[in-house]
Amino acid sequence: MKVLAFAASSSRQSINKQLATYAASLVEGAQVEVLDLNDFEMPIYSSDRENEQGIPAQAQTFYKKIAEADAIIVSFAEHNGSYTAAYKNLFDWTSRISQKVYQDTPMVLLATSPGPGGAKSVLGSATGSAPFFAMDVKASMSVPSFYDVFDSEKGELTDETLKQQLKESVFSLQP
Repeated sequence: MKVLAFAASSSRQSINKQLATYAASLVEGAQVEVLDLNDFEMPIYSSDRENEQGIPAQAQTFYKKIAEADAIIVSFAEHNGSYTAAYKNLFDWTSRISQKVYQDTPMVLLATSPGPGGAKSVLGSATGSAPFFAMDVKASMSVPSFYDVFDSEKGELTDETLKQQLKESVFSLQP
């Protein structure tokens, strides 16, 4: 089973990347590829740019990686209650290849933040729009107060209730 994991964030110290990486490690026997959104940086999407220059190679590569995956784990960072600009731009460009960006691939959607809200606003947006972009969402989960419940040195959740919930979420990806 090939699992694609990434954080919808361009931060080099992304807590969402830590969470997505940890979640992917819980999928037994999986071959995991963790993407870095910094590898997919492109000009801001505009129809003028698309008409003049076509769809950038980075968006095409991202779409191909989704097609090659058996499952996807994404953890959404929240900027002002919404998607990060880095994720939104990559998503906008990729959706020009096909509106079915996620190609009916089984997915677990996660979100975390340092505060008690756990980035629930952006997670709600992602799960709400999932059917329009061919996300086969098997589970979604918010992790509040990241620094209180995650050991960054060990790379794992320390809160047993959240750990069990995450294990059940990623188990839903198994065929």
